[in-house]
Order: sequence, then C-alpha cells, then structure tokens
Amino acid sequence: MKSAFLLLLVAVLTSTTAHAQQPTDAAAAKKAADEAYHQRQEYLLHNDWPNLQKYAAANQRLPAPTPGRPRVVIIGNSITEGWVKEDSAFFRGKTYEYVGRGISGQATGQTVVRFRADVIDLHPAVVVILVGTNDVAENNGPYSPQVTMNNIMTMTELAQAHGIRVVLGAVAPSTDFWWRKGLNPAPKILALNKKIKAYADQHHLVYYDMHTALKDDQNGLKKAYGEDGVHPNLTGYRVMEPLLNQAVAAALKKK
Repeated sequence: MKSAFLLLLVAVLTSTTAHAQQPTDAAAAKKAADEAYHQRQEYLLHNDWPNLQKYAAANQRLPAPTPGRPRVVIIGNSITEGWVKEDSAFFRGKTYEYVGRGISGQATGQTVVRFRADVIDLHPAVVVILVGTNDVAENNGPYSPQVTMNNIMTMTELAQAHGIRVVLGAVAPSTDFWWRKGLNPAPKILALNKKIKAYADQHHLVYYDMHTALKDDQNGLKKAYGEDGVHPNLTGYRVMEPLLNQAVAAALKKK
C-alpha cells in the first residue's frame, strides 16, 4: 500500500513538473526569438539602416523589362510587402509587370535611401509610391508631416529625372496601430493624404486613392478588408488592384 502511494506521488510530481516546464520552455523560446529580432534590428540600424540587402539579390536576378509590358515598381512598407504574399497572381499579370519592393516597418526616410537600388536601377516605366504609414506611427521618431512630404517629393523628383512616371498613393486608413497604441492616426492620415493629393494635382501626377476605397465610417480600415486594422487582407487587396491598374494606365498616358 505504501509502495503504491509512493508511486502515485512520484507520478503526480512528474506530471506537475512537466506541465510547469511547458510555459517555461515557451517563455524561453519567446525570449530567444525577441533577442534575435532585436539583434537583427540593431544590426540593420548600425549596418544597413535602409535594408538595401533585402532585395539586392532579387534586383540582380531581375531581367530587363519586356517590350510591350510596362514594368511597374511598387515601393512601400509592409502593406506593399504583404501584397506580394497575399496575391502573388496579381504580380504575374500580363498587362503590367508589377514588382513589389515593400519593407515592413520602413518610414519614408529609409525608402528614399533605397530608391535608386530598388526603383531607378530596375528601369520601370512607372513607380507607385505607397508610403507614410510608419511615419505617422513614429517608427523612426516623432512624426513631421513636412519631413514626410519632403521625402515623397524627393522620390518623385528622382523618378522624373530618370523618365519614370509617378503614381502617388494615399496612406491606408487606420484608427490605431497595434504596435504603437494611442497615436490617434486617422486625422493625421487624412491630413497627410490631403497634402499628397494637393502635390499630385499641382505637378500633374496620378493620385491613387486607396484610402477612400478601404475606409469605414470612422476613417479606419474596414474589418472586411483587414483584420488588424492596418494591413489589407486578400479581399482588401482585390479592392485595391483594379484601382491601381487604372492609376497606372492614366500615368502611362500622361506626357
């Protein structure tokens, strides 16, 4: 009887230890992943702030544009990067050769630095500039609407200097950023989009208004178009795509 009791006690203690160990292992794995992420971010910060290496190999492999099929580079942040993953078929379309060059988390200052490598050197007919979300989110410091506009204007002028048509995209709607809570971005995004559109109108550029197409009545991202309130899902991208085709066609018609 005593022996059976001891065996039962050992089994209970073993089970308890195993269950207690699982959260510890999960916590250790999460800690290791967080440390690896932060080490990677530190490396990029000090060695490759604009992340020029992200598409370096892909850019080298990219062949020259195909005659009769205009190349269109979309440069941006995670919304652009996610687009390629969510609807890769759109980027294999026959009318235009869409090339995605989005990097998650990037603000416009970083995008300017990689504009030559990831846009100009790819010799597109059109560039679509979809930036601004991470500026408003203060990913690289306090948000300055004028600094953001200066960066957008710089990219526009660089493209035009190389004979590349420009489509300026609206910043996607959002009422809050899950990684930067409490910034109340909706009115800031509206104000920035107003500036982008005014600049586009002044310089006879095409303005790609995906904000209006994706927004809800609070100027946030409709739930049906994106679950996290920032990034479109496949349904959202399918709303954006015909509008982008129209914008690119309009840009190619401009003299």
